[in-house]
Amino acid sequence: MGEYKKFEFTYTIHESYKELDEGAVKVIEAAMEASEKAYSVYSSFKVGAAVLLDDETIFLGNNQENIAFPSGLCAERTVLFYVGANYPERKVKKLAIYAKGDLVNDTEPISPCGSCRQVIAEVIKRQKESFQLYLCGSNGKTIVMEDTLGILPFPFGM
Repeated sequence: MGEYKKFEFTYTIHESYKELDEGAVKVIEAAMEASEKAYSVYSSFKVGAAVLLDDETIFLGNNQENIAFPSGLCAERTVLFYVGANYPERKVKKLAIYAKGDLVNDTEPISPCGSCRQVIAEVIKRQKESFQLYLCGSNGKTIVMEDTLGILPFPFGM
């Protein structure tokens, strides 16, 4: 008989992101700003992501669609790849994701797709440290994960 194992992770739900710490509010509002610049002409689903680095710098990313689907790129990967390519010595401390549009109930926070979850896991592996994740809906409701690795059980290569 095999050994029984259990996977758990914890998160908190806040009715408003404004009740969070100053760094969280800044990175969430940056993700909201980033969503406005998304290139989402095919889906009208605007996603913004922002990271706060260990030097307090904030970088933005948004989804970039392409008529040759699936050639586009999600907001999370856009910003994480940019940071990895340009600031590999820096550590991600916070990642915020915000979305609005008709594809989902945008008052509820959305979570990253599987590809983005794997990229998040790789960032954690590279920097040898997890980071906080904020998932924010259009009404301000926010899910907070202190240990982001919990979002993807059994990541590839780890």
